[in-house]
Amino acid sequence: MVSDLQQRRLQVVRDHMHLEIVHDWEGVLATFEHPHYDINDGAAVFDGREQVLRYFAASRTPFPDQGNEIISIAPDGGDRVLVEFWLTGTHLGPLRRGTCVIEPTGKTFRVRMMASFEFKPGSDKIVCERPYIDAGAIDRALGLT
Repeated sequence: MVSDLQQRRLQVVRDHMHLEIVHDWEGVLATFEHPHYDINDGAAVFDGREQVLRYFAASRTPFPDQGNEIISIAPDGGDRVLVEFWLTGTHLGPLRRGTCVIEPTGKTFRVRMMASFEFKPGSDKIVCERPYIDAGAIDRALGLT
């Protein structure tokens, strides 16, 4: 049986993911106790409002239509919600890979990934989103490798 708190957390994650699609950054930030993304277990960490807003800008520049389609969502029995989803987008802006800039190709991608949303104990406020993705999946989907 899913508790009332778990139901609220599930809805917060659904709302959070939708707000990312529509670029409602203030709405996304409001789902956090403190904005924090930890991508691929420390490969890239964005902590606090300004860093998270820079992350949104950098990730949406090459893929302004970036979206997500939830495949599965569930509470983990503790203070986390786990989500498996399709990340989608179209390469419409410059894509930075180190010092290299790849000009827009107009190609689309759809890659499977997952994220863990950690919540403040007893709260429906997110303290960390941990997305996990195969680092080369988008490039392969776009035919860049």
